[in-house]
Amino acid sequence: MASSKGYLEFISEQLSDLEEFTYRPMMGEYILYYRGKVIGGIYDDRLLVKPTRSLASILPSAPLAIPYPGAKEMILIEDPEDRELLHRVVALLYEELPMPKKK
Repeated sequence: MASSKGYLEFISEQLSDLEEFTYRPMMGEYILYYRGKVIGGIYDDRLLVKPTRSLASILPSAPLAIPYPGAKEMILIEDPEDRELLHRVVALLYEELPMPKKK
């Protein structure tokens, strides 16, 4: 099942304060970027982010979910309406994730 444009718009609005937040459509879903780093995606109208140690410390009971068959588990953000939490999650992801390799 593909993600809806409405859910993407909701998440984009929640993160609109972040200047370098972008997304890219990918096979009916959306890959999310912050300052050039892939931080997660929207899969089946669910916000999933890459698992990191710092996120595990602030979201210890967050469930893991698989975005599509054969993919690695990601952290499911259960309350995307909490804008402050989303901003904190994105900041921690940016600090911990490596920069993408140059092609």
